[in-house]
Amino acid sequence: MNSIKIKLVCIALIIGSIMPSCKDFVEVNTDPIGVPTTEPEKLLAPSLVNLLTVNMLRNRTFNNELMQVSVSISNAEGTVNRYDFRRNWADYTWNGLYTELTNVRDIYALASKPESQNNSLMGIARIMEAYGFSILTDTYGDIPYTEANRGKEGIVEAKFDRQKDIYLDLFKNLEEANSLLTGAKNITKDSDPVFDGNVSKWRKLGNSLYLRLLLRISGKAEVSATVIDKFKEIVNNPTKYPIMETNDDTANLLWTTSVTSTALYSSPYTSVRGLDFRDALSQFFLDNLRTWNHPVVSNTYGRGGVNRWGISRVGGNLVGVPSGFTPGSIGSGESSFYSHDNVPGRTTETPGYTLQTDPYTGIIMNVAEVDFILAEGVLRGWITGSAEEYYNKGILDMIQYWIPAYPGANLSAYMTAADILWEDGQSFENKLEALQLQKYYALFLVDSQQWAEQRRTGYPAFKTDLPGTSFSNGGKMPARLYYPVIAQTANRDNYNDAVAIQGPDEINTQMWWLKP
Repeated sequence: MNSIKIKLVCIALIIGSIMPSCKDFVEVNTDPIGVPTTEPEKLLAPSLVNLLTVNMLRNRTFNNELMQVSVSISNAEGTVNRYDFRRNWADYTWNGLYTELTNVRDIYALASKPESQNNSLMGIARIMEAYGFSILTDTYGDIPYTEANRGKEGIVEAKFDRQKDIYLDLFKNLEEANSLLTGAKNITKDSDPVFDGNVSKWRKLGNSLYLRLLLRISGKAEVSATVIDKFKEIVNNPTKYPIMETNDDTANLLWTTSVTSTALYSSPYTSVRGLDFRDALSQFFLDNLRTWNHPVVSNTYGRGGVNRWGISRVGGNLVGVPSGFTPGSIGSGESSFYSHDNVPGRTTETPGYTLQTDPYTGIIMNVAEVDFILAEGVLRGWITGSAEEYYNKGILDMIQYWIPAYPGANLSAYMTAADILWEDGQSFENKLEALQLQKYYALFLVDSQQWAEQRRTGYPAFKTDLPGTSFSNGGKMPARLYYPVIAQTANRDNYNDAVAIQGPDEINTQMWWLKP
């Protein structure tokens, strides 16, 4: 009997102790730090950092290998510089950009609420959206767009949109951005690590990006006339459509020089091991720079005995590796990028340059690209002006981005000695090739733009049949990446529909703007 009483008392005590806890359950289990909502300005800086991080890291490991900038000294299979890569190469760009574009679309949604409408942030979000989605569609072709990033609405299997429709909608959004940012107020400086809150510069970026995308699809007969008319309208109406004009307009996020990957605004490259960062550089990439005696590889404009792009020399020379080299044919003794832990003078107050901690590597779009876009517009007869002047300006702007103190008065002598002067008497194709080669170097480190431009124009015309090389894919530049595994498994029906329309999920399947 006493035992039963004791048990009843214990039960009563337990119930008594539980009841207050149940009453306060919600309060106790509410995160005192996290908040259920946020302000759009607070999402901007993290979104910019994360978008650039994805694009910079994939530029280093994929674009640079594919576009004969760097060469992985590996004899294994699945090497990008040989056009031989596995399907899982598709995952990083897809997962990284889609994740961050959710936040970008949230910025727009929050900033467009009637009670707190902010035209500046709405316009900036539209530009960021065009930036991210254009890279995605240029990488894969048809992709989820209209229904993407709408999991909160219950859409977990997004349909794939046609690339043409995506481009046309991006144009509409960039028009909206230009209107929203016309006369808009600057935003908080601390929320914007790219332009310090200056919305007029965001407006220039949006319209410059507009020109990039118009040019990209201008070869499609079904939209060509409309696209060229819009290109002309933007260039001929600088008041309505201001574009980048100087390096001060270049859209970049200036990283700190910290070698700690967790530091605020430290370069994404600091997350890479020093040993891995020391990529060998390709013969194609270095041969041109060496032949031209380009300022970025001249010690005249270097520091601590290291050139501006932080490239090592072998026996005093720039020595590249043939892209697609036959496995087993390369030993050692090639030029490479210095890392922060092996650059000469690293323990002194004036260490040599290394791109691993360089503030200038976080490029969204630069003015030199705009110069070359305008040069091509003149070359094609779309706009008036001098293709030669735009071409020369592009070369100078590229140099002065990396070397601000480079004297503009030196340009003519440099171009003459390098034998890269514009020659009006050349054929259209020769002039386009010369223009695109300089644009290739201006697009160094700019996400996957080198690859997109090479697919659009065929330049640079890489040689894939040199002695000592063995390319896969028949030596043919891949037209796209595979769709990632998650698209095939978690969104199978829509994936199958996309493949039925676009073509087989293979690297040689041409996306819409590549098809004749």
